[in-house]
Amino acid sequence: MSDKETSKFISLILRHKPQTIGITLDEHGWADVKELIAGVNKTHPLSMEILEQIVAEDEKQRYSFNEDKTLIRANQGHSIPVDVELEEKIPPEILYHGTGEKFVPAIDKEGLIPKSRLYVHLSKDVETAKNVGARHGKPVIYEVKSGEMSKDGIKFYRSVNGVWLVKAVPLEYLVKM
Repeated sequence: MSDKETSKFISLILRHKPQTIGITLDEHGWADVKELIAGVNKTHPLSMEILEQIVAEDEKQRYSFNEDKTLIRANQGHSIPVDVELEEKIPPEILYHGTGEKFVPAIDKEGLIPKSRLYVHLSKDVETAKNVGARHGKPVIYEVKSGEMSKDGIKFYRSVNGVWLVKAVPLEYLVKM
């Protein structure tokens, strides 16, 4: 079992299904590290050293420890209701959203909605958005008029790993590139 597979399993647990290994998350998405390691160990080898390595080396910086490393949580992408204590931020004038071609008709009809997640995820540059979109087939990029949205009172948040989050992006703020 690779660290990558273990990381994906941890992502599933901390973002969507903690009950898979019989743990619960607090209201801010934190899980007890010892409980997580014990639960994951039932199917994937995991030690504190491996967990620290996964957190440190994750290219998307998906996870955070608390100060004494007794708790861990996913930084964003949850489908379960948790408050990861996001700080409201003023976004840049333009952000980007990458998606797969198959989702374009729905987006062109209803704008960007979070579907099973709590927020719509936006990228600061086209390249990142393209990479995200490519995970869903042929990538399509939307330019998001985030500065205008913010001026119109829509709140933006930035997760600790730099992903911009918003509850939804109405059609009038989207431009297909």
